[in-house]
Amino acid sequence: MRQRFTARAVVVGNRVGTVVPDAVVDVTDGAIDWVGPAAEAPPVAGADVVELPGVLTPGLVNAHSHAPMVLFRGQGEGLPLDRWLREVMWPREARLTPEDVEVAMTAASAEMLAGGITTSVEMYFHPERIAAAVATTGARAVIATPLLPLPGMPPMAEQLDAAVALAAGAPADGVVEYGLGPHAAYTVPLPVLADAAAAARDHGLLLHLHVAETATEGADLLAAHGLSVPALLAAYDVLGGRVLAAHCVHMDDGDLELWEEYAVSVAHCPASNAKLASGIAPLRPMLDRGIRVGLGTDGPASNDSLDLFADLRLAAGMARLREASATALTAAEAFWLASGGAAEAIGRPDLGQLVAGRRADLVHVDTRDLVFEPVGDPADVLAHLVWSGAGRHVRDVWVGGRPVVRDGVSTTVDRPALRQDVAARAARLAAG
Repeated sequence: MRQRFTARAVVVGNRVGTVVPDAVVDVTDGAIDWVGPAAEAPPVAGADVVELPGVLTPGLVNAHSHAPMVLFRGQGEGLPLDRWLREVMWPREARLTPEDVEVAMTAASAEMLAGGITTSVEMYFHPERIAAAVATTGARAVIATPLLPLPGMPPMAEQLDAAVALAAGAPADGVVEYGLGPHAAYTVPLPVLADAAAAARDHGLLLHLHVAETATEGADLLAAHGLSVPALLAAYDVLGGRVLAAHCVHMDDGDLELWEEYAVSVAHCPASNAKLASGIAPLRPMLDRGIRVGLGTDGPASNDSLDLFADLRLAAGMARLREASATALTAAEAFWLASGGAAEAIGRPDLGQLVAGRRADLVHVDTRDLVFEPVGDPADVLAHLVWSGAGRHVRDVWVGGRPVVRDGVSTTVDRPALRQDVAARAARLAAG
């Protein structure tokens, strides 16, 4: 199948912020063939031509999410992380059924697609049902099977064996990829973390965990072991391989040196960190060291939004405040953190940029709105996307060339019916 997309402009999704005005994207069988100015486009025969009035961007990559937590959106408002988890989240999650997770993930995935997110990194229970949900909506997911010593769950060694077996059986089609998701050093025994890391390295899997999210977490582990969280992970041979660390708020220069040494990637979640008062991550120092960083929404119960446009704007604003510099994070870099940068951070070079050879995950942002004017220079397109744009401006989305959102409406699922289903299930889980 051949497709040609024409648009007012194409935002490539690279770090320098390349914008191609009056552009064409050619796609064959779900992969990008050619991107460039319409005046230079090669001839095509028999292509399905899609003419778009707005801007084409890559599908956004959400580097850290617990999307089925739409079931708990807004619950535990005002609590710090430790109380929020123990008093509100974990009791409700203990009552979850596999069907709850699949319905919630289906609804959340449709919501993310409508906001331009085509790929998300998920860490949540019942990973097979998460995979079934994205198969329904047409999205992609990297699913880090959670490893957590909670009541009612199997022993940690059994959890790990099952997670590795699940990953080994996944098809290599780029739609669903499984990894390992030990929750954090303060919840999972350190020897188990070491075993999970060894298994991830042995099988080439993503190892995804929470690191240095709160000051209390770091202080407690420092008191117990005499090491910071990153140093403790290094001491237990958890680092190395394909490691994605979420949050990384409370990191000093020594910790960042370890991240640089071991090529650890970071999922930066500014909205969740702000809402839970966890702190402001040292984003600019990370980038200056060459640490790979991608933006994440975190869960919709701690953000409470799944709008990655809002997060990239907040990331830019918080970085500038932290460094007291209006150039601490450019608009181009902010958008890159949600597209090409995030794809690099999660180890998926097939995603995140509109360049030949990558998968045709495309987002059409309708720029026929005053917030996208004026455009005196191509760079203005990126500035407007970052500082004025929102998920509500997304009109159409394709994943692998397949339309999954058309004129703002899902082509694959009934979102209003899913909303009602989620509301009913959430009420049951809250009632106990």
